[in-house]
Amino acid sequence: MNAQTIKGNWNITKGRLKQAFAHLTDDDLTYVEGQEDELMGRIQRRTGRTLDEIEKFFDDSARKTK
Repeated sequence: MNAQTIKGNWNITKGRLKQAFAHLTDDDLTYVEGQEDELMGRIQRRTGRTLDEIEKFFDDSARKTK
């Protein structure tokens, strides 16, 4: 997972995150270029998932949009 993966299809990924983790808010999922680590930390904190699990979710989501 990298910044390009996050940025590439952010709206699609954001929708999938909300479906998988309904308690995530728009504020939790605010994407700011260059602050990807902060985004990952917010998602991790709100979902209770590990960084590896979150990265796998992003990677899987990127594969589905191709």
